[in-house]
Amino acid sequence: MTKVGEGRRADAGVTNAGHSPSVPGAERTQLVAAFLVAVATPIVIVGAALALLLTPAWIGFEQERSGVPALTGFPPDQVRRVTGSIVSDLVAGPPSFAVAVGGQPVLDASERSHMADVRGVLVAFGAGVAIALAALLVLVVPNRHRPWAWRSVSRGAAALALAVVGLGAWVVVSFDTAFLAFHLVAFPEGNFSFDPRTERLVQLFPEQFWSDSAIAMGVLLLTASIATAAIAERVARRRPRPDRVDPSFLPVADPIANQR
Repeated sequence: MTKVGEGRRADAGVTNAGHSPSVPGAERTQLVAAFLVAVATPIVIVGAALALLLTPAWIGFEQERSGVPALTGFPPDQVRRVTGSIVSDLVAGPPSFAVAVGGQPVLDASERSHMADVRGVLVAFGAGVAIALAALLVLVVPNRHRPWAWRSVSRGAAALALAVVGLGAWVVVSFDTAFLAFHLVAFPEGNFSFDPRTERLVQLFPEQFWSDSAIAMGVLLLTASIATAAIAERVARRRPRPDRVDPSFLPVADPIANQR
């Protein structure tokens, strides 16, 4: 009996030893995954909203609304051609920005240099969006039946909504200051100040274009983030509640427990 009791205690010790490191490890793994999902969600939402504002439909609409043909002296068809070339170089490359009208380059050297910097920022952000989207596919899709995955999506989207409200209030109160602050952070070299009387870049994309686009971006982000947060939270509530730690995150099963 003593040997049997000792054997059982030994088995229990092995079982506890097997589970003790596994459960905390699984908790940490699940927490890291949830954090990554919550961070990736707003990045993907921002990327999707930005992609909509880079479409010819939005740019053409806003340029017409901002009176770009009158500012540049170009007819509307020429404005669309020049703008299309600049946006194509910005998004797809190569970043030459060498579009010309009447044999003369539309943008001068400093404007082309600034647009090359803008492309660098856009490419870096695009890479971040791609990584964030991949993270969501890897972490959420396989765990789509588990509440923690959808709740993490909801929390990330809700955090974005709060950030949009805060930044939106700042932009509404002081657009010029917010616009300058963004450029100082994104372009620390300072090559973003142009004369609207003589330089085409700010004639093609005047202040009204940017203020209206900022409002549109805010509306898109707020709508998408609130909708995403609400839908994801609703899905999470419909999923069955597992134990505190999802069994799929346990790295090693206990062979002794399985034999029993």
